[in-house]
Amino acid sequence: MELKDYIQNELTGLSRSIKRITDTLTSQEMAWRPASGCNSIGLILFHVAKLEDSFVKTRVLNQPTLWLSEKWYEKLNLPESEDGAHYTVEQVNTFPPLDKEKLLAFVSAVQTQTRESLNGLSMPDLDRKVALFRGDGPIASVYAFIVFHASEHIGEMSYLRGLQRGMDK
Repeated sequence: MELKDYIQNELTGLSRSIKRITDTLTSQEMAWRPASGCNSIGLILFHVAKLEDSFVKTRVLNQPTLWLSEKWYEKLNLPESEDGAHYTVEQVNTFPPLDKEKLLAFVSAVQTQTRESLNGLSMPDLDRKVALFRGDGPIASVYAFIVFHASEHIGEMSYLRGLQRGMDK
């Protein structure tokens, strides 16, 4: 199996997991937090999509994010400057509930862009160096990070869903 095919399989798995978690949730369940300072499923999912959008558009494609180019900040009724990360407890507690369908549309747009960007790369492109957290690394590392990062947060979202509904409900 080629690397691009493997990454595509992983991205498809992430999409399935997000659908499984969110499919039957209400907007209230998406916004529910178990306690002060805890993230909601909606906030975690927003964070995952926002980071993926930023990494693919700015590091791989060297373009403005979908957040800016498609004005998702207006669609989600959030400030243009919202970065989706590094929240204080106060920011978590006051983060507004997001419209479930609009949030899922943003997630879908970001996931589509990620898969299309990967399809547009050649195998040598995956070795091209881009800025990462601690220096430069290959573009393939961007996709690996997207998969790793989303997988961690899918576990959190699954746990929050379970707290609200129990097993498999």
